[in-house]
Amino acid sequence: MSSALTDLFPHPIVQAPMAGGVSVPQLAAAVSEAGGLGFLAAGYKTADGMYQEIKQLRGLTGRPFGVNLFMPQPEYADAAAVDVYAHQLAGEAAWYETELGDPDSGRDDGYDAKLAVLLDNPVPVASFHFGVPSGEVLESLRRAGTFTLVTATTPDEALAVQRAGADAVIAQGVEAGGHQGTHRDHPETDGTGIGLLSLIAQIRETVSLPIVAAGGIMRGSQIAAALAAGASAAQLGTAFLATPESGANALHKQALTNPLFVRTELTRAFSGRPARGLVNRFMREHGPYAPAAYPEVHHLTSPLRKKAAASGDAQGMALWAGQGHRMARELPAGQLVEVLAAELDAAATALSAVPKGGAGR
Repeated sequence: MSSALTDLFPHPIVQAPMAGGVSVPQLAAAVSEAGGLGFLAAGYKTADGMYQEIKQLRGLTGRPFGVNLFMPQPEYADAAAVDVYAHQLAGEAAWYETELGDPDSGRDDGYDAKLAVLLDNPVPVASFHFGVPSGEVLESLRRAGTFTLVTATTPDEALAVQRAGADAVIAQGVEAGGHQGTHRDHPETDGTGIGLLSLIAQIRETVSLPIVAAGGIMRGSQIAAALAAGASAAQLGTAFLATPESGANALHKQALTNPLFVRTELTRAFSGRPARGLVNRFMREHGPYAPAAYPEVHHLTSPLRKKAAASGDAQGMALWAGQGHRMARELPAGQLVEVLAAELDAAATALSAVPKGGAGR
């Protein structure tokens, strides 16, 4: 890891930015105060909403933190396919007694306005999902003193990140909860994601950038494995989702270890882009028919998801979670960082004690 990032936080533990109200300032502050890197998620917020959260976070901690932005999406959705899906969801709207959302509610997530805020009020770290910012944007942030990271799910995407001039790459394995940060959404690649350890190794041989590993990490021993594979730090999302500081709905937190939800899948059912969540009724009934149409489907299903949450129906919610969700611990976020750091140290000590040449010598 480059010293520019190493100096920001003592432990190689990054709290993933989870959009939708999960990564609130209280969570990010607790992680940063404990020696990790806390993150705010600007996705689905207005530029002013993001700015207000940054102000609130700065009032809670003087330590470094990050802010994540979603890249604007190209217009490639099939409008007819979105209409067909809307008709399929009519029964859900009737059940929850609400209207479907407007699929044409916006594609860029206020990207330019949010960038303007980050350039006027620089933050220590900024990360990007769903694509690569231009070289000009990355250079402007660097001049402002911001360290930049961009998500990649393949070695080729990592190469694009390096060519654009980012400071580091987030290697997101297929085990990760929430949305896959693919740069282009190609339906033919659904189900072909790369496992994290293999992805780290492939990216390590493709680019010279520091790597932040993301995907299903729940224990310090897994962080140690990612570091041994060539990563410089690990990004954890689901592990922090269950903490009391997380802004996740209580039903979402409970579902992580609820025996009713035994597995995760990648689905387009809720947003039109591949995202990993706990398999529930909505995912089973609509996942096979959801089109590749982000953010149209996200806007379309938003009222349904909100009404399901308000009515206490976890079967209609987007329960984003990584493959390690059953290992979630209901610890305060700061304590979780400390536990993870202790587990990492123990794993590193055990690894250093193994005789060179392996156990068979």
